[in-house]
Amino acid sequence: MTSTKTLFTTVALATVAGLSLAACSGGTDEQTPFTRLANSTTARVIGTAVVVRDTVIDATIDASGVAEPIQQAALSTKLMGTVTAVLVREGDVVRAGQTLLRIDARDLTAKAAQVGASIADAEAQQHDAATQVARIRALYTDSAATRAQLDAAETGLARAVAGLRAAQAAAGEMDALRSYATVIAPFAGVVTSRAVDPGAFAAPGAPLITVQDGSSLRISVSAAGDAVRELRRGQTVAATIDGVPVSAVIEGVVPAGAGNLFTVNATVANQAHRYRTGSAAMVSMPVARTPALLVPNPAIVREGDLTGVIVRTAAGDERRWVRLGASTATHTAVSSGLKAGETIVIPSAPDTGASQPAAR
Repeated sequence: MTSTKTLFTTVALATVAGLSLAACSGGTDEQTPFTRLANSTTARVIGTAVVVRDTVIDATIDASGVAEPIQQAALSTKLMGTVTAVLVREGDVVRAGQTLLRIDARDLTAKAAQVGASIADAEAQQHDAATQVARIRALYTDSAATRAQLDAAETGLARAVAGLRAAQAAAGEMDALRSYATVIAPFAGVVTSRAVDPGAFAAPGAPLITVQDGSSLRISVSAAGDAVRELRRGQTVAATIDGVPVSAVIEGVVPAGAGNLFTVNATVANQAHRYRTGSAAMVSMPVARTPALLVPNPAIVREGDLTGVIVRTAAGDERRWVRLGASTATHTAVSSGLKAGETIVIPSAPDTGASQPAAR
């Protein structure tokens, strides 16, 4: 599910030194809703005055997803046998190549001995066939053996060589099978699942131990074509994981296979393991740039459902009700009730309606 918000990219707020304000020429106040502070035209609120400037913001579309580890493996075996040892527990940190589990492989040891005997027999046959070929070739040179006898001896040697190669290949296959009796970590990470204990029966393909590397996370979200038009591989976008703002890098945008939807993959560095895998996440995808007026969040005053700011004028400070737009942790957009160039006040303390006369 997606929702539209605004991400602020630049903030141009000029701080006005002191609390003085140049006097304006005579005239009447603008016809905008406001409440006069302390019923005095010279009332001043203690705080910092800032001038509101035009700036540019990025309109974005937010899409929600889940932060998953890029590297995660459910380890299994090709063997069928009894688990003899499980050397890790859930939550253990493991290194690449570390032994995690062992399976009873005594039958493979016996078969390996048979394969070794087959190799020895094949080597003996090859040696005998090579000796026979050398003898027949010498006789053939002296015209004491026929061509047919030489051809038969050479055929016997070729068969002996092929038999030796087959025996050696069987030994390699046996070594590979025996390696499946030991389950090792394919990369450094954390054990997140231990599905068996010693004495359990391991079947080919059944998950035994799961390891995941949370040092790099991937957020996958779905969005419509209009939302992903501006995205490029390697582009940095804003995101959140469990509500915490993070920077994500676009890994790729691919069709989702359903209507006009696309899958957006973004990666987040997590070497310090600050963010938990499986956490709710959100990616903000920029779609347009629009002008806006931004005010610092501490400058916003509230009264019930009304929101406003303290505007400094030549006649005094006034509380003006405004309409707010999207906000971030530091600033909020004002959609109406305020103009660029006007000065607002950030109160030094929560506004209680009290004020001090301007210095004369």
